[in-house]
Amino acid sequence: MADRAGRTGRTDGAERAGGAAAGAPPGVAWAPDAAERRDLAVRAAVEQGLVGGADAAPPLVCLLDTAGIRESAAALTEAFAAALPPGTPVLHAFAVKAAPLVPVLRLLAGAGLGCEVASPGELALARAAGVPAGRTVLDSPAKTVAELREALALGIAVNADNRQELERLDALVAAGPPGPPASPIGVRVNPQTGAGAIDALSTATATSKFGIALRDPGAREWLVRAYLDRPWLTRLHTHSGSQGVPLPLIAEGVREVHALAEEINAAAGRRQVDTLDIGGGLPVNFASDAHTPTYAEYVAALRAAVPGLFDGSYGLVTEFGRSLLAKHGLILSRVEYTKTTGGRPIALTHAGVQLATRTVYAPAAWPLRILPYDAKGAPKTGPPVAQDIAGPACFAGDLLATARELPELSPGDLIGVPDTGAYFFTAHYGYNSLPRPAVHGFTTTPGGGVRFALARRAQTLSEIAAEAGAATPDALP
Repeated sequence: MADRAGRTGRTDGAERAGGAAAGAPPGVAWAPDAAERRDLAVRAAVEQGLVGGADAAPPLVCLLDTAGIRESAAALTEAFAAALPPGTPVLHAFAVKAAPLVPVLRLLAGAGLGCEVASPGELALARAAGVPAGRTVLDSPAKTVAELREALALGIAVNADNRQELERLDALVAAGPPGPPASPIGVRVNPQTGAGAIDALSTATATSKFGIALRDPGAREWLVRAYLDRPWLTRLHTHSGSQGVPLPLIAEGVREVHALAEEINAAAGRRQVDTLDIGGGLPVNFASDAHTPTYAEYVAALRAAVPGLFDGSYGLVTEFGRSLLAKHGLILSRVEYTKTTGGRPIALTHAGVQLATRTVYAPAAWPLRILPYDAKGAPKTGPPVAQDIAGPACFAGDLLATARELPELSPGDLIGVPDTGAYFFTAHYGYNSLPRPAVHGFTTTPGGGVRFALARRAQTLSEIAAEAGAATPDALP
C-alpha cells in the first residue's frame, strides 16, 4: 500500500503538467480511473476553496465521485441482466440507510435503481427524490400501524418481519378495498445459517432480531400455512448480513429461501410466491482501491448455489447499499496541529467520530486508509513515519488510525479518508455538537478539470442551536 498510503515514487493525474489530458496519447480521450479522479478532486477542492488552510476555507469537506457511483450501479444491473432470461422482473432497491442523501437517491434512480427504506424518514427521502412507490420497498423490524397503512395506501412493497406484524397486515388488508392489496407483501425469513466476521452486522444467526427464524421448531410449517391462508402473500425476503459476511454464506441463505418458496408454491398448487427479495450485503474491500468482490462474482456464487434462482421463475429484488457507495466517498480534512506524545507523532484533524463512527468505536472491524496530501492538495511523499490520526472530539479514542506509517504530516496538510461514501459521513453522529460538513459531488472533464455540485450544505451553528432547543431556553422551570 505504499503507493496509496505513503505516496512514495508515484506520479498521478493531479501532478501532470498542463492538466490531466496531457497524459493521454495524441487523439485519444483520457479517461481517468477512480484514483486519478480522486486526486484531481482533492487538488481542485483546495483551489476552489472547498477545503484548505486559508482562514476562509472550511477545514473539512466530503466528496462523492458521481462517475464512480454510476459505474457501480451499471455493474450491478449488468451482472444480473447477463444471468437472467430477458424479461425477468428485477428491482435493485438501494438501501437508503447507507447514504441518506436525496441527491444520491435521485442519481441512483436515474441509473435505474429504486429504494429500500426502513423508517418514515427514509421513505420521506425516497419520495423527495422522486422514487416511485412501485420501486420502493419497506423493511423494518418495528413498523407501526400508521407506517403499514401508509405503505399499503401508496402501493409500496412491504416485507413483514414477524407474526404479530402479519396479524396487523391481516386487519389492514381486510379493511382495505376489495381484492388483493396494491402493495406486494412478503415475509422476511431468517435462514439461521450463521454469522460472518462482524457479529453486529450478521442477521442470519440463530438468535437474530430480524425475520421469522426458519429452523425454529414448527416455524417452517407455520410459514407454509401462513401463505396458504393469505393468497396476497406473494414474496419472500431474506438478508444474511453485510460487511464481513462471505459470499458462500450469503448464497446459502438465498438457497434456503428459494427452497421455501418452492415448497409454498407446491403446497398451493400454483406460483403464489412470484418474487424473491434476496437483500444485499456484498462486502466492500477497505484495504485498497480494488473493487472486490464484484457483483459478477456475487451472481456467480448465487448461480452455483441456487441455479433455479436464474431460470426466470421468480422476479428478484436486491437491496445493496454499502457496495454501491462506499468506494466513491472521500473525507478531506485539514491537519490543524501536530504534536508528539510518548514518542509518537499525532496529527490533530477535523475528521473523527462524527464522520467515521464505526471506525472510532470498532477500529479492528472498520479500518480505513489514510491518504496524505500537502496544503495544495498534491499527494504528499516522504519517508514513512508511524503517527496517529486524531479527530476533534473530546475523548481519547477519537482516532481514525493508530501508528499509521505515512509521510510526516504538518499543520496545513490534508488527509483524505477514502471508501467513506456509505455509512460514514453520509450519516452524521452529533458528538460534541460538531456540525455536519458540506457534501459535494464531483465530475471530471476531458481536459482534467473538476466540477463540484453541492449535495448537502454545511450545517450552521445556528441550526445546531435550534435543534438543541434554542427557541425554548426557559422550557424547564
